[in-house]
Amino acid sequence: MSSSELTNVPDAHGEKWDLRLRATVAVLCGALFLDAMDVSSVNVALPTIGAHLRMSASSLQWVVSGYVLGYGGFLLLGGRASDLLGRRRVFLAALAVFGLASALGGVANDGTLVVAARLIKGVAAAFTIPAGLSILTTTFPEGAARNKALGAYAATGAAGFSLGLVIGGLLSELGWRYVFLVPAPFTAVLLLAATRVLRAGDEPSLGHRHYDLRGALTVTGSMIVLVYSVVQAPTRGWLDGRTVGGLVLSAALLGAFVVAERRSPHPLVRLGILRIRTLVSADVAAMLYFGSYLGFQFLATLYVQNVAGWSPIDTALAFLPSGMLLPIMGAQAGRIIGRFGTAPLIGAGLTAFAIGYALFLREDSRHLTYVSMLLPSMLVLGLGWGLGFPALNVQATAGVANAEQGLAAGLFNTSFQIGGAVLVAIVSAVISSHTTAVGGGEAQGILAAMRPTLAILIAVAVTGAVLLPAVLRLGSVRRTGEVPQLAGE
Repeated sequence: MSSSELTNVPDAHGEKWDLRLRATVAVLCGALFLDAMDVSSVNVALPTIGAHLRMSASSLQWVVSGYVLGYGGFLLLGGRASDLLGRRRVFLAALAVFGLASALGGVANDGTLVVAARLIKGVAAAFTIPAGLSILTTTFPEGAARNKALGAYAATGAAGFSLGLVIGGLLSELGWRYVFLVPAPFTAVLLLAATRVLRAGDEPSLGHRHYDLRGALTVTGSMIVLVYSVVQAPTRGWLDGRTVGGLVLSAALLGAFVVAERRSPHPLVRLGILRIRTLVSADVAAMLYFGSYLGFQFLATLYVQNVAGWSPIDTALAFLPSGMLLPIMGAQAGRIIGRFGTAPLIGAGLTAFAIGYALFLREDSRHLTYVSMLLPSMLVLGLGWGLGFPALNVQATAGVANAEQGLAAGLFNTSFQIGGAVLVAIVSAVISSHTTAVGGGEAQGILAAMRPTLAILIAVAVTGAVLLPAVLRLGSVRRTGEVPQLAGE
């Protein structure tokens, strides 16, 4: 049975969803929620983990960076594997590995094992996320039904990330191990539900079982070296020989990947997919979106905790409003996208981000007044997420054949990851340079770096808001859910 046959489930083309369809969306959203929650909850628990396991600051960063390395390095492979091996099969296997890695991290008594567990979870997520997104997009046809489903999916991811901050803070009060252990039983429940709900027989529909091993090795190696080099750059320096060498090696591997794909009869990534304007424009916007926001969150977290002296749980609650609007707006995403199209919404979201960062420019002292100073930024940023994030998900998968939905999802999520890694590294480097220059400790350095760092983030968001809409309109998803004729077709 082909993938296209499997996706013609009852009510998938209409507004009314039957029980099985609702359960399918719930399972896929649940997996995304756990992944997003895991990312943010561990960030809040880092000080407790470091103190208990006696990990230095340089070692502790790998609790975060290990996950980033596994996730960013294997996303393209994970996305394509779901197309070739079967989306349901890949989703279930990776979800099981994710749960086991959660349990492993919770019982670890050594920092190295914790980092290893995070690395494994990152690799597992690199397979579950594109597989889950491609299952969703092949279940619903382009148009109102898919927009509605993707709106719920995007809202769930944002809610998981936002609530993860609070959940991580609360669980850290009980003990850092609970941050790892709690997701494990929920993953088991999701896995059981997925085996019953997701339709069996989701076999590859490409007509072949040939795997591009050379392409897989070169692109995965390129992504791993790139992420590793960018993550280490703030510590080593951007002009350090190892940083420059790593970036050169990543570029060389990427070049070898392109050559391999041109020569392969069954490429891992069909290069012609990059001629789809809807996909490429969404991927570029995703880099700017997530990169600028993650850079801002990194800066704001340091300011709120290390300068204003707030506790982790207070910090988590302070950031919560930025994610509260997305579930509300996500429920209306189908109607909003149907009325305005994806391009204007993505541009409006980036504009809201620029305004939110600009409002935070008032933070220039050690005294933080939440209601008048931080809350306005959080609400405007939440509006930016609600406007742009569902539209990005719709645009990134529009005009892509079912057989390549996993690949499109992998490219989209890789763009998020690369954007986040690069902007956080830049923000970290700016803070480090100002801390060294002004003296007086880390808090003084953070204060000195506030304005130049926010200026960079505002410039990134404004650049996207000004330049991208023109490109996005060439491939904007129309009110009817259709996309224009794509280049190369």
